[in-house]
Amino acid sequence: MLEQVKYWLNFPLFKFNERVVTLIEVLAVPLWLIASVWLSHFIIKMIGKRLTKKNKDPNIVHLVQRILYVVALAIIFMTTLSMINVPITAFAFLSGAIAIGFGFGAQNIINNFISGWILMGEKPIRIGDFLEVEGVKGVVEEINTRSTRIRRVDGVHMLIPNSKLLENTVTNWTLRDKLVRGTVAVGVAYGTDCQSVKRIMLEVANAQPDTLNEDGRAPLVFFQDFGDNSLLFEVYFWINSQVEGGLRLVASNIRFGLDEAFKAADITIAFPQRDIHLDGTLNIVNKSEPMNKADS
Repeated sequence: MLEQVKYWLNFPLFKFNERVVTLIEVLAVPLWLIASVWLSHFIIKMIGKRLTKKNKDPNIVHLVQRILYVVALAIIFMTTLSMINVPITAFAFLSGAIAIGFGFGAQNIINNFISGWILMGEKPIRIGDFLEVEGVKGVVEEINTRSTRIRRVDGVHMLIPNSKLLENTVTNWTLRDKLVRGTVAVGVAYGTDCQSVKRIMLEVANAQPDTLNEDGRAPLVFFQDFGDNSLLFEVYFWINSQVEGGLRLVASNIRFGLDEAFKAADITIAFPQRDIHLDGTLNIVNKSEPMNKADS
């Protein structure tokens, strides 16, 4: 049985450059490609898991995995050429022609590819950052060599070309840290005690468990202006959050708290009012009574 297997594996199929190519040589190339690609993927994935368990920066882990993938593909390609006895110099002229045509036809792909490596190396945008791109907000989930995947605040995923993130204005809310500042504005009726308004707004803001009270980050109340219909106040607060929902939730809780506290202190939240002045005489006619003939 073993002899038959050896016979069929060494069975000559065809000649190439006066060299006999056997069945085992034909089968070796696809088997090598499948095994090497699978093994490379397995090893690189294990390295990524080890780095993640050591609490390494996910951006560093992602960059290391990308570099290892490129190195592994280069080794597999070189080894495959060696197995089929194709010299690398044979690709010198062909690769030059292909590079010229590929450069003209795939400028955007190359631009996004290089931009992806710049993003992973320079790290102006990192995995987990909260971005605002052209009015769209979301969290960066993955930076690939061609595009970056962002999960919007409504749960929808977006694929943004890497070159767009480098060439356009991008607001990174969490570039240096996860601290985000929020504001809540309110107008009270004229005649209200301003110091009482300030005290209540500070109490409500400090009562929120997510607002920061450290030096330079404690809530502050500003008397913004004498408005047309109200005295305008605004409270500034800081929270440690990386998603927009956290900021909106705290701001909403502060508004609920201000509504209850102002009602308890008998403070009126102002609303637009207008005084109408009429010049001349105003006659009021009661249509339910018949008009006099003299009036008609």
